[in-house]
Amino acid sequence: MQLGQLTTQSFNTVIKVNGMIDVPPENKFSVSTFMGGYITNIPLLVGDKVKKSQLVASLKNTEFVDIQQHYLEVSAQLNFLKNEYNRQKSLFEEKITSQKNYLKAESTYLSSLATYKGLRQKLQMIHISPAAVEQGKLTSTINLYAPINGYVTKVNINNGSYVSSASELLEIINTDHIHLELNVFEKDILNIKKGQKITFKIPETSDKVYEAEVHLVGTSIEKNRTIKVHGHIKDEANTNFISGMFVEAEIITESKKEMALPKTALSKNADKFMVLAFHKEINNTYIFDKVYVNTGLENEDYAAIMNHTSLQDKKILTKGNYMLVNEE
Repeated sequence: MQLGQLTTQSFNTVIKVNGMIDVPPENKFSVSTFMGGYITNIPLLVGDKVKKSQLVASLKNTEFVDIQQHYLEVSAQLNFLKNEYNRQKSLFEEKITSQKNYLKAESTYLSSLATYKGLRQKLQMIHISPAAVEQGKLTSTINLYAPINGYVTKVNINNGSYVSSASELLEIINTDHIHLELNVFEKDILNIKKGQKITFKIPETSDKVYEAEVHLVGTSIEKNRTIKVHGHIKDEANTNFISGMFVEAEIITESKKEMALPKTALSKNADKFMVLAFHKEINNTYIFDKVYVNTGLENEDYAAIMNHTSLQDKKILTKGNYMLVNEE
C-alpha cells in the first residue's frame, strides 16, 4: 500500500494513424536500360551496398553494334558533306552555281549533322564512348551503373534473361534520409498542423516508442478518404529503419496540464470511479473515506480528476486500494 497526492500531469489529445517508413523520391531509383538486351553480368544481390557509378549490370545485343556502325558511316560522310556545303555556298555567293545546288548541299549536310549528333547522344546514353567508336573500337556489350549511393532492394533479372527498355532491372534506395508517410482520415485532417509532435512504434519489431514531427500536410484526398502527412524522424542517424516498415503513430494535436491521480488509485463502483482518501489514524489503524470522482483525459499512467478540489491537500491511497474498497 502507498499514499500519494494530486499532481499536475500533461495530457495529450492524439489522433491515431497508420503509415510506413519511406524515403524521398530522389532517394529511390529504378535502374533500367534505354535499349533492350540479354543480361551477361549481374554482380549484385538484394541488400548489397552500392556506390554511385558502380557497375550494376551488363547487357549484350547486336543492335548496339548496328548503332555504332551507323554512327561510323555518318561520321565518315560528314566531313565530305561539310566541305561540299561550304564549296556550294562560296560558288552561290559568287553567283557561279544555282541556288538549288546550294540549298541541296546545305540540306544534305544539316540532315547528316543532325543524324550524327543524335547517334552520338544515343551512344552516350547507353554508356558507349563515341571517341572509342571513331577509333574503330566497337562493342556488343553495354554497362549500367548505379545512379545513386544506396542499397539494392530489388533484383528482377538473372544472367541470360532478356530485358526491354520498359523493364525495371534493379531498385536502389538511399536511406540517408528516411521519413514517416502517414495516412490521416479526412475527418481529422483539419486538426493536423506543421510542427506537431508525433510518437510512433514499429509493432512488428518492438514496443519502443520513437519521436517525429509533422513536416508537411497533404492537400489532396486519396481514394480511401485519407490525406498523406509527412513526418521527420528525430535522432534519425541513430535509428535502423528500413523503407516500407509499417508504423503505428499518434499525432499530438493538443497538450493540457490537469490535476491527476495514478490510475492505480481509482476503483470502479457500479458506473462511478472512487478513491480512498486518508481520514485519520487510530492506534496504528488507518481510516479512509470513499470519495467519488469524475475523470477526464487519460494517459498511460494517470487520469485527470475533474472534481479535484474535494481532494486538495489530502493523502490518497494510490496502491493497494483493491484490498479495502469493499470494506465499510
